[in-house]
Amino acid sequence: MGSSKSKLILSVVVAFVLWTFMFSPWTKTIIPFWYAMTASAVVLIVLAWRQVKTMLHFEWKDLFLGIGIALVLWGVFWVGDKVSQWIFPSFARPQVDAIYAMKDGMNPVVISLLLLFIIGPAEELFWRAYIQHTLCQVLSKPIIGAVAAIMIYALVHVFSLNLMLILAALVCGVIWGGLYYLMPQRLGALIISHALWDAAVFIWFPIM
Repeated sequence: MGSSKSKLILSVVVAFVLWTFMFSPWTKTIIPFWYAMTASAVVLIVLAWRQVKTMLHFEWKDLFLGIGIALVLWGVFWVGDKVSQWIFPSFARPQVDAIYAMKDGMNPVVISLLLLFIIGPAEELFWRAYIQHTLCQVLSKPIIGAVAAIMIYALVHVFSLNLMLILAALVCGVIWGGLYYLMPQRLGALIISHALWDAAVFIWFPIM
């Protein structure tokens, strides 16, 4: 158990470093964002793979459930965008636009493929199947582990200095983390939903 805790802590620290490197205004221009994001996703898979490889299985119901979750989450963000512009009219839209600006200069087809087949799946495997699953095991109560995982997932985005991105990560963490807590056997559906939602909200149907 001690080695599991040590690896868990190391993995979270690595994630913080990677996300800070990708998103912080001091380092994000060193390497193009999508190269850094893809490399980070590969690192996450490597860190999590030994623990999560036995959890991977897909059924037809995962496909339909994943599509449904992605649609609902897109709707949540559409509503959230309108509400945030009403509550924070001075900075909500500019911060959202700054997030969308990350795709400038990159082929949208390439971004879609990276989100669908590398980045989206890697995040679910790492943050839910590995980090949340392990925290639920090592902490006194599983619900505490789930909440801790959700908070960590939001906090790794803190050095972006973009409140809308941090809130978006928190909302996603609550939804995907909550669903994983309630039905861990449906990891396949969460992977599909994350991949589809990423591509939909960022490339196919951006919320403008």
